[in-house]
Amino acid sequence: MAGQIPQRFIDDLLARVDVVEVVGERVKLKKAGRNHSGLCPFHQEKSPSFTVSADKQFYHCFGCGAHGNALRFLMEYDKLRFPEAVEQLASRVGMEIPREGRDDPQAQAREKKRKEGVNLLEMSASFFRERLKMPEGQAAREYLERRGLSLEVQRAFGIGYAPGQWDALKQHLGGQGVAEGLQVEYGLLVQHEDSGRTYDRFRDRVVFPIRDIRGRTLGFGGRVLGDAKPKYLNSPETPVFHKGRELYGLYEARQANHRLERLLIVEGYMDVVALAQFGIVNAVATLGTATTEDHLQRLFRLVGEVVFCFDGDKAGRQAAARALETVLPQMIDGRQARFLFLPEGEDPDTLVRKEGAKAFEDRITCASPLSEFLFDQAAQGRDLARVEDRERYASQVLAAIERLPQGVLKSLMLTELSRRTGVDESRFEALMASHQRQPDTMAGVGAAPAEEGVAFEEPMSGFGEGMAPSGMSRSKRQGAALGLMARALQLLVHEPRLFESLPEDDGWCLGDDDDSRLCREVIGLLRAGGYASAQVLLMHFHGSQDGERLAALARRELLIPVAARRAELEGLVEYFRRRQRQRSPEEELDALLAKDRAGERLSREERERLMALLTEVRG
Repeated sequence: MAGQIPQRFIDDLLARVDVVEVVGERVKLKKAGRNHSGLCPFHQEKSPSFTVSADKQFYHCFGCGAHGNALRFLMEYDKLRFPEAVEQLASRVGMEIPREGRDDPQAQAREKKRKEGVNLLEMSASFFRERLKMPEGQAAREYLERRGLSLEVQRAFGIGYAPGQWDALKQHLGGQGVAEGLQVEYGLLVQHEDSGRTYDRFRDRVVFPIRDIRGRTLGFGGRVLGDAKPKYLNSPETPVFHKGRELYGLYEARQANHRLERLLIVEGYMDVVALAQFGIVNAVATLGTATTEDHLQRLFRLVGEVVFCFDGDKAGRQAAARALETVLPQMIDGRQARFLFLPEGEDPDTLVRKEGAKAFEDRITCASPLSEFLFDQAAQGRDLARVEDRERYASQVLAAIERLPQGVLKSLMLTELSRRTGVDESRFEALMASHQRQPDTMAGVGAAPAEEGVAFEEPMSGFGEGMAPSGMSRSKRQGAALGLMARALQLLVHEPRLFESLPEDDGWCLGDDDDSRLCREVIGLLRAGGYASAQVLLMHFHGSQDGERLAALARRELLIPVAARRAELEGLVEYFRRRQRQRSPEEELDALLAKDRAGERLSREERERLMALLTEVRG
């Protein structure tokens, strides 16, 4: 559905919903005076410290500090994204969610095309399931039977069969009025480059539908019945399917257990399905790629613990090392990651059949914690009795610890590294601090604004009488200095209403760095929803790296007086505009093209400027 949810609707929705009812459906509450109390669902406790106020429509735990309204509770307890939580609350009270931007023809066209694509994929999934039941699916049924998959499990995962003909699906969809071009776009047909002829992508394969968290089919994976290559074939990237984001089996795992606490990441479809056959219903698989940050962000929104499962051979160890690099920045306090290595030559499918579900679950329980795997990985092939090897060992571990977010885990890892190496913990802390300060030496007098974590040597020109924005020097008191774009973001997070003073043209934040990109997203969201609440703004990004970035800026004290904040933001905008004007035409053109390719809408002024630059630079 196109457009953002307006602030006025969220306010109205929360006014109609009773937080006591929402919480009470999930937590046993008792009346305690004017409030209700119970055991906190967000941490273990024996005596109630969790209170829900009907008057204030708010919950708060005096033990762990969890707090918020009905919307926040659904996001935290049911592990829902912001739009999903709004939809669930709206359905309770029979409200239809309005969306800003519904009148935008381009947005309507994109939404219509997306719905057509999803409907096309559902039609295809139904076709494959029906073909599995027919005489032509006999060999596929026998294959699934040999693999020990019950009809119940086959139905739960929607498994089907793609006939061996070159155009079986093509003919079926064509008969339903689906154009060949749409079938090609959504990965169902392959178009020959030379002849232009099209044919079915999946032929004579067992087909596994890949579904999103709501159960909508986004793509397919096909497994050959014999020894042909490739053994597994996935849908290509399409407007709705992105293999770096989706996980096979996640929908089915949530259907089997809505209160998941742990998810096991395995390699293939059959691993997921075979484990489910044995009652292990919390496994998911990546789709021919290494685990990505998007995968982990999605999983950690649902569960507190992720277990990576790998073969015990060299390739499995290398894959585990890559997974470790990806998961380190995601390890905020309260999350766990562990690593399970199977005997060489085994995979989850073969091993669970050989030793049974209980033994396999015991392996999961005994999987190595992230800390243990990290220290073991660094020690591989090194003689720690030698000073040189011990130095490389400590350096490798320290580099990994630096990638961890600030928190208890990071502190404990430093302490453990100190214990294992005999080097005082304060020396490691000093080393990490020096690594963070190193970019400072690159900032010269009057240099451009530094990146995050880099302080300025002298004030920047262009703010009033040659001064930098107020609070520049004071920001050092809170730790690493913020870059100027981060300062603009911080102002918007603390006071979302400040967006009203921004120019309609957001060309001032066209940079390709993360803070500039995030600033554009925040401004677009604020314009669409008209949000006045910082909490609602943060909810939109909850559970993502962008959300962590914005939350860190929100926690950071804003040392600018309230009366001066609007002028501060306007001064930052003016500085960035001046810097934009100083860029070469080529740089300005590249920035505008990058914004357009990223799918961000260009303003009328930006489109006119883009056309002028194309004429100037390339004409």
